[in-house]
Amino acid sequence: MRELTVDLGERSYPIYIGQGILNNIAGLFERHKLSRKSPLLVITDDEVAPLHLERVMTRLQEGGFAASACVVPAGEPTKSLAQLEGIVTAALEAGLDRSSAIVALGGGVVGDLAGFAAASFMRGIRFVQIPTTILAHDSSVGGKVAVNHPMAKNIIGAFHQPELVLFDIDTLLTLPPRQVKAGLSEVIKHGLIWDADFTQWCDDNADKLLALDPEALSYALYTGCKVKAIVVSQDERENDLRAILNLGHTIGHALEAVAGYGELLHGEAIAIGMVGAAKLAQQFGYADSIHTITKNLFIKYGLPVSIPAHLDTDSIMSAMMYDKKFKEGMMVYIIPTEIGKVEIRKDVTVDQVRGIVEHLKKEG
Repeated sequence: MRELTVDLGERSYPIYIGQGILNNIAGLFERHKLSRKSPLLVITDDEVAPLHLERVMTRLQEGGFAASACVVPAGEPTKSLAQLEGIVTAALEAGLDRSSAIVALGGGVVGDLAGFAAASFMRGIRFVQIPTTILAHDSSVGGKVAVNHPMAKNIIGAFHQPELVLFDIDTLLTLPPRQVKAGLSEVIKHGLIWDADFTQWCDDNADKLLALDPEALSYALYTGCKVKAIVVSQDERENDLRAILNLGHTIGHALEAVAGYGELLHGEAIAIGMVGAAKLAQQFGYADSIHTITKNLFIKYGLPVSIPAHLDTDSIMSAMMYDKKFKEGMMVYIIPTEIGKVEIRKDVTVDQVRGIVEHLKKEG
């Protein structure tokens, strides 16, 4: 088992990565002083529940924890205020109190929704992240929790750090190929923003990662989580450095919203966005090779590198206007300056971004 720490002083917490660690979930909960006297509520979705919920509930109950479950529909549309209300109802019916905890068992959607429920229930209770997708190695770390509005992604949310993150590699072996590819998009992102050697490693080990080789996957998740932990430890609330984690997300979030939170998976949308950011880097005088390497890497992983032609440019641009990174008529953009390094630019014009969107419609 590999272990990392997100260093936030008194609110620091560990990330555990390994095979079979859910079998010791009760022991880990006890180590981190989760209460056996107050009930737990496990939030999962209807795709994850048949695969992993029974084992988690059994291990918790065998360990002396009183746990109830709430199963929500799978998919991005579940990150809604309506589903949040349903979780609060489930928490009240289960008798949760201020010493209780909410446990997120699932991918990024479940983690974001359950985390926001924990942040808002009784003005904030403890919660645990148990990610079951590769993509969630990113979203489960750092305390960003939110639900969507039909006009903008993650616009209703909070910062609420988990008590611990448990990443059992075994839960990833049931993922369909499309989810695997989409999840690896965020893994690659951590190399592109921070570590050129890791980016090259991802290029060299694409076949192993796509085949879910446990050793390669464990190393990739550890390295990705390590980058996230370093960045979050330095800038918890995205006042500066943490913004680099948004590489590809400004365009990506807009694409998700315009496509109706379903046509494009999050990892697919941000892959397109990262190709767009690399293209934008050319306009600021950085090497053409950044775009070439980025695009070819995502192609190697079977990820999209162009915007579907039927998505309307005006609608995409309008969605970006609601993005949290749009300020005073300018767009805050994360631009790669070389592979493994990025900069935060606050001088990107709307016209420049529109040009990139039009280019991405022709990219292929």
